[in-house]
Amino acid sequence: MLRILHDTKYDFIKWWKTAAILTAAFIALGIGAVAFLGGFQYSIEFTGGTLMQVAFTQDQSSADVAKLRTVLESGGAKGAEIQQFGSARDFTIRAQNAAGSAGAEVTSRAIESDLTKAVGAGAFSIVRTEAVGPRVGAELARGAYLAILISFFVTMLYLAWRFEWRFGLAAVIATAHDILTTIAFMKLLHLEISLTVVAALLTVLGYSLNDTIIIFDRVRENLRKNRKEALYDVLNRSVNETLPRSILTHATALAATLALLFFAGEVIRPFAWVMAFGIFTGTFSSVYVASPILLYIEQRWPRSIDGKAQPAGKPSMSKPTAAPARG
Repeated sequence: MLRILHDTKYDFIKWWKTAAILTAAFIALGIGAVAFLGGFQYSIEFTGGTLMQVAFTQDQSSADVAKLRTVLESGGAKGAEIQQFGSARDFTIRAQNAAGSAGAEVTSRAIESDLTKAVGAGAFSIVRTEAVGPRVGAELARGAYLAILISFFVTMLYLAWRFEWRFGLAAVIATAHDILTTIAFMKLLHLEISLTVVAALLTVLGYSLNDTIIIFDRVRENLRKNRKEALYDVLNRSVNETLPRSILTHATALAATLALLFFAGEVIRPFAWVMAFGIFTGTFSSVYVASPILLYIEQRWPRSIDGKAQPAGKPSMSKPTAAPARG
């Protein structure tokens, strides 16, 4: 059997301040990007309207976003969003529907007509056309937000039942960290928010929680074995004991995600980007967010042992000489 990183004794918790500064800076960078560059780009599933993917022939490969925008605006498609998609000859065009529920068909025909007048018939082909009404888009957005909120509450209830409120609170804060950092990552990479990306966010949430639960489960076992051991040492020992499993699991998941990222094409690529970053930030938060927060909570609100209340101590996040252990 493959054995790697067994019997390690790394002091992970001592780097919590550096980790906190780095993750706070990254989240602040994402917030700054939203503030100065505008909000997120939503897919046609959420905004409603018409999406067309257009592929030009080889002799039309000199077409660019500026020229296409000029053509469409002259034809009446004001404010159309145009992006290069894949090769230099492929573009995606997003435009609001012309009118009502039947506007998608009207809009797609108008765009095709404008392009034909500008570059000629046969100079391009319509690869795909998607249409979603604004009412459907609003319902999808509400459903996505509701799914994330429900997952939070269910997670909190499960962790409070399986462990106790201290563990549950630390895990939920770590999960909130994962969502914030992933959203910042999406903004910095200008990833479009679609149903596929929402699915990736929910997957990242579950993946991160699973890693945190594994570490906390080992913490609980070690606390039962040695009731007098400082929690600081228990946390470090638990992370080290689960390190081999974590390395193998995360490396396997990351390899599959990278395969999707490099070989699965443009459609699945946003999902792969979010998943790849989610594996990283989920591992990071389980060690450097959930564990230090649990240590802080234990120092601030210590549990009783054998019916005697333990002193809270100074919540300095430094290695304590004694810390409460779970009975």
